[in-house]
Amino acid sequence: QVQLVESGGGLVQAGDSLRLSCAASGRTFSSYAMGWFRQAPGKEREFVAAINWRGAGTTYVDSVKGRFTISRDNAKNMVYLQMNSLKPEDTAVYYCAADWFKGDVVRTRGTFYGYWGQGTQVTVSS
Repeated sequence: QVQLVESGGGLVQAGDSLRLSCAASGRTFSSYAMGWFRQAPGKEREFVAAINWRGAGTTYVDSVKGRFTISRDNAKNMVYLQMNSLKPEDTAVYYCAADWFKGDVVRTRGTFYGYWGQGTQVTVSS
């Protein structure tokens, strides 16, 4: 079983940067596919970014391409989401997600992930 704890959210202005972190428990973290999702008030949860178990494959929703970068450090059981050039429409609760998968396909569907963190709020003011 994996437990996930997000951190790094906050209130920033448009154009600023934030780095979200997700700390994972468990000795098999390196075998897990990881993803970031977000949910804005009144909207459905949305895929943001994902990375495969080796860190060799990543994918992003179109709205964040070129601005966000997902990465992982398997030695530290950490996954990160570097968010640059933040926009007010990026305002949401951001969730880290994980599940066991040692394939190279990058998993983007929320239904794939069995483990979720509690979320961290990101608010971008205009």
